[in-house]
Amino acid sequence: MIEELVRRAAAEDDDAVEELSTIADTDPRRLIPHQGLLLDLDVLWPPKLYRAADDDVIRRVIGLVDDGQTPDQLNHLLLVLAHSGHPLAEHALRRWATHPPAGADTLHVGPLDYSTEGGWTVGPDGNRRDLCGDTAYRWLLRETTRGAEGRTCPWCASPLWIAADVDTAEPAVNAALAHTGWSGRLVIEVCHFCACYATLFSRVTPDGATTWWTGNTRPSYVPDADGPEDPPALLPVVGPARPTPYGASAWDRGGSTLGGHPDWIQDAEHADCPGCGQPMDYVGLVGGADLYDVGEGAYYLHLHQPCGFAAVNYQQS
Repeated sequence: MIEELVRRAAAEDDDAVEELSTIADTDPRRLIPHQGLLLDLDVLWPPKLYRAADDDVIRRVIGLVDDGQTPDQLNHLLLVLAHSGHPLAEHALRRWATHPPAGADTLHVGPLDYSTEGGWTVGPDGNRRDLCGDTAYRWLLRETTRGAEGRTCPWCASPLWIAADVDTAEPAVNAALAHTGWSGRLVIEVCHFCACYATLFSRVTPDGATTWWTGNTRPSYVPDADGPEDPPALLPVVGPARPTPYGASAWDRGGSTLGGHPDWIQDAEHADCPGCGQPMDYVGLVGGADLYDVGEGAYYLHLHQPCGFAAVNYQQS
């Protein structure tokens, strides 16, 4: 069945691509026996089809880049390597950072910068750092009367929205946030309106304190609201475990997720910590389909424990 889907995907059958993508999210190892055929048929998109790629497939992809025969495919090949997260892929991306392959002059970022598309990065110390976790839990949106203690957005005066209130004393939260190094209560509050237009940062501490970061700068393109807008009267509550780290959905009701990997609507957009400039760790996703009766888009939550910053950004189609 999967081989048939691969051949249909090669013939640009969108339904087949969607089915393969679902397999990549729910049981990526099922695709391992078919990834050689994916390469043979030039099915490189979406790159998440190669999440569980083995040594042989990764070596083939690296060889295609090194041969330089298909520079027009370089972007997709680098994405495949980034999504695999494989040690061989990491080594190759590091090598190409100083010795760029053919076609690298057409890229918008350097080869090693592609790593964030796969949820990892290389820090200033030269060591790899995973930006996403291996464990994920469904976030259930529950009605709440609790606001952000009367705090309002300095830009539009709307009441701030508590997008997350979790504590690592709960085993599920501790597992979901293990990659961040956070210990204690984490409260992330944000302006639900202005976050749709700019990444908003806050200071956070393990006792649950949270404050708007005074360095947030309002871009000129943020529209003026007609007046203060009430945030969603909903608070994410940790629900059952996801079968894989890839269960988040930015599109479907029930897709809000704590931990795991994000479902980016556009390119990966890990916020950079304003304290040190490094990519922040991904915390979770709150989907518009869960917040509103009719809604699209998603809020993405981030954290950088060493500097004590949280961030929220937003994507939509």
